[in-house]
Amino acid sequence: MRYKVRIPLPGGGERTKSFPDRQKTAAEAFLHEMENDKNKGTYLDPDAGKIAFRKYAEEHWLDGQTFDESTREQVEFRLKLHVFPYFGDDELRVILPSTIQAWDRKLQKKGLAETYRRTIFANVSAILTAAVDDERIRKNPCNAKSVKKPRGEYPKIVPWEPERVHAVRSAIGERYRVGVDLGAGAGLRQGEVFGFSPNDVDDSEGVIHVVRQIKIVRGKMIFAPPKHGKCRDVPLASRLGESIDAHVQKFEPLSITLPWGTPDGKLVTVPLLIYTRESKQIYRHSFNHHVWKRALVQAGVPAPGRAEGFHALRHFFASMLLDDGVSIRALAEYLGHADPAFTLRVYTHLMSSSHQRARAAIEKMLRTWPALRGWASELA
Repeated sequence: MRYKVRIPLPGGGERTKSFPDRQKTAAEAFLHEMENDKNKGTYLDPDAGKIAFRKYAEEHWLDGQTFDESTREQVEFRLKLHVFPYFGDDELRVILPSTIQAWDRKLQKKGLAETYRRTIFANVSAILTAAVDDERIRKNPCNAKSVKKPRGEYPKIVPWEPERVHAVRSAIGERYRVGVDLGAGAGLRQGEVFGFSPNDVDDSEGVIHVVRQIKIVRGKMIFAPPKHGKCRDVPLASRLGESIDAHVQKFEPLSITLPWGTPDGKLVTVPLLIYTRESKQIYRHSFNHHVWKRALVQAGVPAPGRAEGFHALRHFFASMLLDDGVSIRALAEYLGHADPAFTLRVYTHLMSSSHQRARAAIEKMLRTWPALRGWASELA
């Protein structure tokens, strides 16, 4: 009086399940449930989820991603440091919403910033979504209603005043001063400044072409396209052009050969505008520690931290353009952002409110109306 259910599987083979004495009703219910799932296309092989999260993430998900090598390296680092130690050895099928909640709470207790936790959470959620698509699990536990996702609001940018930019520029020394000009006067990222060539200046169009950066991948410096692979043109201010010309007269551009795109990529030679005293490309970690931080101290920047990194020059550039009425869409283009909505989220608090702009526009218009004085006297 024992029962065994045999179910042919869509991909071949069969699944079996045994039931004890007097459990015929349960066996039939299980059979009907499996047949319904097969007919609806929602059948899930329970053995498919018997793979460790770490194994699936490394051998199935990461290997299939097309992001660039530096992004791959960062994702691997986050998973190894903040995910695998918690549930890397757990099978996919046993990772529940409560597992995700407990894990995120532990990251929170470690003092990780919410913006960073949001990035890690997004990586884990992407892996589990891929597992759903591969029919290894039925649902992504990260999407459960009981799971509170880290929001990670972007901190409000407090742009430097022009006086601070000038002070840092003076303190940094002649060899690297033009880098401050490119950051504050064109909004270039640090890697784009280090990878900048005088050949990128287009005097005929009055722009600079931002076409490369220097990145560190697997501990090796390489040339690569700008972030998101988004090359762009930035208007060239005359004073910035003069600064570049003056630098070239004093420091002849140095031809540097590095692989392109990946550490084993094709070798490319570029005459760089900025380089070290030892005639080598700039290693950003060394620059930040020995050059940038020293300049901040000499410029009197109090307790220089992450907010006072080289990226502060880029925020200064953005704030100046917004203050002068440049649109968010144009600013996003100049900064090389993939989405103007991101630019808006980061810099919206620096924009004049719509009421202020509308009031100023109306007042400017009404000042041109000569009859306005007459209306005022009639009302009086």
